[in-house]
Amino acid sequence: MMFRDPQPDLTPAHPLAPMQLSQAAQAYLEGCPAAQRDRAAALLTALEDYLGAPAPLLAYTKLTGEAWQRTLPASEQTAAAALLADFRAFLRDGGWLDAARAVNLPD
Repeated sequence: MMFRDPQPDLTPAHPLAPMQLSQAAQAYLEGCPAAQRDRAAALLTALEDYLGAPAPLLAYTKLTGEAWQRTLPASEQTAAAALLADFRAFLRDGGWLDAARAVNLPD
């Protein structure tokens, strides 16, 4: 027997559920300059789609980012590399990567 949540949008996420890439991307975009926000949002959405949206944050690694970047047209790869470097620094410096790892849960 399967139990389905009748209102999944109203049910809060389980505290041990994986942190989503989209949550981190949204926080990153809030700090982006307005002139770059739309392009950054499009690239991050494409990255999440490549990883299998909705993707957990830990699905994004340096290697998966590089693999995604290689799927882009040559004209977009430089911009994607710059975005990934900035996004990864945001994730690392903001504590997103540490928070996403279950090993950091308190006892």
